Amino acid sequence: MSEIIGRQPVLEVLKSQQSINKLLLAKGERKGTIFEILKLAKEKRVPIQQVEKKYLDKMFPGKNHQGVVAYVSVTDYVDWQDLLARARERKEEPLLVILDEIEDPHNLGAILRTVDAVGAHGVIIPKRRAVGLTEGVAKASAGAVNYVPVARVANIAQILEALKKEGLWIVGTSLKGENLYKQNLQGPLAIVIGNESKGLSRLVEEKCDFLISIPMQGEINSLNASVATGIVLYEILRQRMV
Repeated sequence: MSEIIGRQPVLEVLKSQQSINKLLLAKGERKGTIFEILKLAKEKRVPIQQVEKKYLDKMFPGKNHQGVVAYVSVTDYVDWQDLLARARERKEEPLLVILDEIEDPHNLGAILRTVDAVGAHGVIIPKRRAVGLTEGVAKASAGAVNYVPVARVANIAQILEALKKEGLWIVGTSLKGENLYKQNLQGPLAIVIGNESKGLSRLVEEKCDFLISIPMQGEINSLNASVATGIVLYEILRQRMV
């Protein structure tokens, strides 16, 4: 993730089509260019974090930040409908991965790598409380960030409802779920992976058509999010190849 520093550069990037992960805005005056920046950011639904000016001074020493910094993505996001279009173009049943507040860039990068490997059609992430397409994610993905389309949405629960209307089954991963290997995982699917520590949020879990779990034989009852995603996706691939 790269930084755009200063009022005019940030204003220009807001006017462009470039994807912006987050805006840092110093508390205080809201006149002139800053007012325009704030207005555009809200129109484009860019997450805004208000901070003290001294925080920006410390983060960007010697740079004339003028009270505003934008973090831009290493690659552009797509619209979630583009993921379904990708499946149609391939004449394949849709297979999407939806990440419910994944925070670790290494997890997201590893998931993108697996999504590419199994030929899934893309990933959906939330705008808030989740890692975006940062440089760390790009590195962890081993280049997959350039091949796997990622959609960034305001509300995961609403997207699940929209995907149901498109004919997809929503499958959540949870310790409360049924054995992964005993489920029919063919057909159009969206697999939902929860946060590293909290799992699926209550509302997202309620929106799932059914829940699956990975059998565990050891003392630890959970897996790393990217590992779990890989196991689930390869079982789906196995079933699709039978």
